[in-house]
Amino acid sequence: MKILKKDFPILNYSVNGNPLAYLDNASTSQKPQQVIEAISNFYAGNYANVHRGVYTLAEEATRMYEDVRVQVASLIGAQDPREIIFTHGTTDSINMVAASWALGHCKQGDEILVSELEHHANLLPWQRVAKQTGAQLKFIPVRADGTLDMSNLDQLINKKTKLVAITHVSNAVGTRVDIKTIIAHARAVGAKVLIDAAQSVPHQRINVAEIDCDFLVFSPHKMLGPTGVGVLYAHKRMHDEMQAYQLGGGMVYEATYQDATFLPVPQLLEAGTPPIAQVIGLGAAIEYLEDNVDFGALAEHEASLCGQLIEGLNQIPGITILGPQDELKISGHMVSFVVKNMHAHDVAAYLDTYGIAVRAGHHCAQPFARKLGYDASIRVSFYLYNSGDEVERCLEALNKISI
Repeated sequence: MKILKKDFPILNYSVNGNPLAYLDNASTSQKPQQVIEAISNFYAGNYANVHRGVYTLAEEATRMYEDVRVQVASLIGAQDPREIIFTHGTTDSINMVAASWALGHCKQGDEILVSELEHHANLLPWQRVAKQTGAQLKFIPVRADGTLDMSNLDQLINKKTKLVAITHVSNAVGTRVDIKTIIAHARAVGAKVLIDAAQSVPHQRINVAEIDCDFLVFSPHKMLGPTGVGVLYAHKRMHDEMQAYQLGGGMVYEATYQDATFLPVPQLLEAGTPPIAQVIGLGAAIEYLEDNVDFGALAEHEASLCGQLIEGLNQIPGITILGPQDELKISGHMVSFVVKNMHAHDVAAYLDTYGIAVRAGHHCAQPFARKLGYDASIRVSFYLYNSGDEVERCLEALNKISI
């Protein structure tokens, strides 16, 4: 596929005298000029609050904001734009489901199922729900290679299961989860399903109607958009079961000094002034992806880079690759590894001297890291502007610190 580097101003910069090789895309992606200009132009020429004013600027801002809701619905195959709620990120989206739905529907004796792969954002909210409601938090176990052991799924998903909250792709080692099987088991017992798609929506076509999940969450900043905005897809069958997450302006139908009635979803869950400019930026990011990216070609490109990196790492003494290597060569967009006798932070700092930006740590999945027996790893993650030359630069630098 065509490497779309020219549209990203930051990729023209040098770091420590070397061209920047930005390989931390699982954390956040860089922004094309088109997104930067869309946000700047909105502030310069269209800015006003939404859903309030009856003057021209306000009505135009509202139209632009709501047009993005339609764009997002189309992007992920939602049947109704009202199923799209704008939040402040994936973490906020998951917490919104926990507060607006789970706290009111889980009780003692119920079970919430997650996996041992999860990012803290899809673990800690369910810990709190379990503690506050008396529900039991259960886990799909992970194998040593970073894949899930679903051999006991019939027992793990049962009539007590109220919710299954599962990642689509692990942010720590890139494992792809078989959500189709999990959702089928959940449907058989009447359990609801939330999909953390933060690591999948930027890299592949997602169709929520085909997946048949109840909730799906993702972060635009990982797909060329700005920070400060997130997306929660909530199937319309869930709307009547959800209560307000926060109370304030914009979500009220009628208020008195003693009581209030509220607008339906999505307004019910978008109290206060929303992240308007960020939503506009999200719209520009979607437009950029649709105009420039074939997701099939993107997946092949990223998997090829993963394969190139894995082959090179396996030739370097003292490096251990984490996660399912064969799978990553076919469908991955990240590779994580550890270097013997060298802390991951030191490796990342060393690579930075060559202008190579990677992530080091437990990647907000600390229980998972401990389960696999490491404290921190180096994660190299790819996107549409990365190239094989950058992989070679990374391998060349790592060869110099081999043990």
